[in-house]
Amino acid sequence: MIETGLSEFISKYGQTYKDKRMGMIINQTSVTSTLSLSVDVLLENGFNIVALFSPEHGLRGQVKEGQHIDNQVDERTGLLIYSLYGKNKVPPEEWLKNIDVLLFDIQDLGVRFYTYIYTLANCLKVAGKLGIEMVVLDRPNPITGTKVEGNVLDLRFSSFIGNYQLPVRHGMTVGELAFYFNEEYDFNALLSVIKMNKWTREMWYDDTLIPWVPPSPNAPSLEMATVYPGTCLFEGTNVSEGRGTAKPFEWVGAPWINAYEWKKQLDTYELKGVLFREVVFNPTTSKFEGETCSGLQVHITDRNLFQPVKTACAMLESLKMIHPDEFQWIELRDSRFMIDLIFGTDKFRETLDQQKPILEWLDVQEERLEVFKDIRKNYLIY
Repeated sequence: MIETGLSEFISKYGQTYKDKRMGMIINQTSVTSTLSLSVDVLLENGFNIVALFSPEHGLRGQVKEGQHIDNQVDERTGLLIYSLYGKNKVPPEEWLKNIDVLLFDIQDLGVRFYTYIYTLANCLKVAGKLGIEMVVLDRPNPITGTKVEGNVLDLRFSSFIGNYQLPVRHGMTVGELAFYFNEEYDFNALLSVIKMNKWTREMWYDDTLIPWVPPSPNAPSLEMATVYPGTCLFEGTNVSEGRGTAKPFEWVGAPWINAYEWKKQLDTYELKGVLFREVVFNPTTSKFEGETCSGLQVHITDRNLFQPVKTACAMLESLKMIHPDEFQWIELRDSRFMIDLIFGTDKFRETLDQQKPILEWLDVQEERLEVFKDIRKNYLIY
């Protein structure tokens, strides 16, 4: 088993920080190798924890996606939990006036549109402004640190589900991202990253032997995390991405889909490392709650060959081919489209709507990833 940054921090750096007033940015994934919550362990060992900060889904991962959270007192520790997914996504200065060190320890999913990394970036930016030390306890990129896929975000479509010029799959750990944010965007925070011990870039999460703790309510497994960089795109459509089922993001469907015809069309793409199976499901929450949906399950046959972004592009293109009238993009109240924020561009949607080959468009985007890869090299620590 590898040692996470938390384990290394407790065993090697404790004396350095024991006398400092610490604020912890954590959630349910901030656990030791024996699955004890970090704040409990640090308090038991005499650390001066003065406040907690929670990201989307709350301190215990109990809140559904997109739901704002208020500040509250943690019943177990008696500490105030400041919500960084409510009225304030950036911690105000008054929340930090009695803090010497901000400690970040949250398991990420390795994709651009997962909000925890923007909580990290926001806290880094404030720490740099106020002169507060920031310590990031590194954890694995669950879908390896070797693969970079998708398009680089167009800053015109920046949001809290996609910011900075990252590709969909960035192939970095949160510690590496912290260095990237701090240097590339001139946050100038006093930043320390506590590295993992024995982690290598080729590792998938199950190679680490660390038990899987769901980073969010609809992230129950590594299989979900593997398909998520692609099938998350269905959140921008009137198709269920499988929320409220046993297989979120692995099952995709809607009441109006002809799954047989969809699979038949999709199989012509001859995508690598993946097979598709017709499924019927009934979501208990989210889109089509209580309705019977037909669709496909994404079965990964070789995760090292599987390209989730390319696969999802093919899924969307083939679905629009067989259901041009029923398929729709979700339009937001401000007249923007949800898919444009998820994919960080309007060109993806426009290309599909104009019936131009989507995989040719994606190939052009991925050719441009060489610029990002050159920048990324400066911040890799494994």
